[in-house]
Amino acid sequence: MSTFTIETLGIVGTGAMGRGIAQIAAQAGLTVNLYDANPQAVEAARKYLQDTLGKLAEKGKISAADAEATLARVKPCGALEDLAGCDTVVEAIVEKLEVKRDLVAKLEAVLRPDAIIASNTSSLSITAIAVGAKAPGRVVGYHFFNPVPLMKVVEVIDGLSGDPAVGDALMALSRRMGHTPVRCKDMPGFIVNHAGRGMNIEGIKAAQEGVAEFADIDNIMREQAGFRMGPFELMDLTGLDVSHPVMESIYNQFYQEPRYRPSPLTAIRSVGGLIGRKAGAGFYRYADGQKQVPAAAVVPSARPSSVWVSHASERGHAMVTKLLGALGVTPEGGNQPSADALIIVTPLGLDATTSALQQGLDPARTVAIDTLLPFEATKRRTLMTTPATGAPRATPRMACSRATARQSR
Repeated sequence: MSTFTIETLGIVGTGAMGRGIAQIAAQAGLTVNLYDANPQAVEAARKYLQDTLGKLAEKGKISAADAEATLARVKPCGALEDLAGCDTVVEAIVEKLEVKRDLVAKLEAVLRPDAIIASNTSSLSITAIAVGAKAPGRVVGYHFFNPVPLMKVVEVIDGLSGDPAVGDALMALSRRMGHTPVRCKDMPGFIVNHAGRGMNIEGIKAAQEGVAEFADIDNIMREQAGFRMGPFELMDLTGLDVSHPVMESIYNQFYQEPRYRPSPLTAIRSVGGLIGRKAGAGFYRYADGQKQVPAAAVVPSARPSSVWVSHASERGHAMVTKLLGALGVTPEGGNQPSADALIIVTPLGLDATTSALQQGLDPARTVAIDTLLPFEATKRRTLMTTPATGAPRATPRMACSRATARQSR
């Protein structure tokens, strides 16, 4: 394929992803041809773009003239044949392999030989989508993230039979639209969704096992680990109608590797319609689009009479001692706790019970605090008790300072 500039972009599928791609493309000066199997969806998408651009103009983000000109570049199409003049067509339709292959075949019958066919798939193999195509080299992955105008990363995925020049053209187009492109190999989940298994799957497992509530896990990941959203907030934004099938797809493409195994927790919620923001309810309830946050538990005011910090981890000992000092508590010295002291352990990769037993400590007085990440820039702490930890020990004032701690049981 010869190198050329993309000026006319076709989009098949006018849901959230299709609308988002249309917006950034039109704002970058491209002519955008919108098509959906449901003609009413095309009009709804264009009306959505009109409202979105109008709001941007009201806020002073763009001028009224720019908003009008951008909308004028978005052309509704009533048939696939109306995409014939496009330099590139991006499909953002249902995440089903056979449906995407069928669309590729139909587009090849319409488009000129050097036009690019790009898939916004989030998990399906680009190589597999290109199977059966007359010119598989022009089929490429082009994976945006929702909401497209705000999520500035886009993955460009080369299939095994892909023409590198096709990916090069989309890399350039991404930059023109104000996005940061990342070149990916064709593997399940590509980069972002593959890496996301670590947070989402493990977050779900923690909730499923009763380790902590959805909101607590989100709060820790956002306020302590530094993510923009926790796993359950993110799945509510994406929607389980999208996220759960992606989990199943990646799991099966990796031949049921256990670390990618989806949870019945999301399967049940998906079937029950608790899919997230778009349905008004997911892991959280939404009123007028606003997340309803559960009331925080009341923080106990009692302080332990004495505190001893384990020396098993010198790093953990130093971190907790510094935290205690900031709260006006001086921990006991010595290699063993006194008879009445609250015992704090700082395990990494072990539970509080195992840590207490390995160190010969009294589980009834032991509480673990997570020291994986630094405390300096955050106020939220993760605590873990043992099954034997007494109630007065479970919520020590030193770890619940400023009503920011959450307890993991």
